[in-house]
Amino acid sequence: MLKIEDIKNLCTDDTIILTEHLITRMRQRNIRLNDIKKAVDNGEIIEQYPTDYPFPACLINGDNIHIVCSIDADCLYIITAYRPAPEKWEAGGRKRKGAKL
Repeated sequence: MLKIEDIKNLCTDDTIILTEHLITRMRQRNIRLNDIKKAVDNGEIIEQYPTDYPFPACLINGDNIHIVCSIDADCLYIITAYRPAPEKWEAGGRKRKGAKL
């Protein structure tokens, strides 16, 4: 399981890896790298994806932005970033609408 503290520690200019997918989505969604850093710094992990390949991943909710990321020993891979859609997420973006407890 990923820990938010480990992700925050790797959220620096020297250790963040931006995927091609992320760069495309950032442009489309008008999200900047500073928005992502702030979301990680103020965020919380709301979902874990332990079977993702090549590394386990998680979904972070922070500052009205969702970040999907994974880590290895030395890098933080930001896979995608988006603003949670109100029709899919409860207020605050912490829980999917219709999700079972």
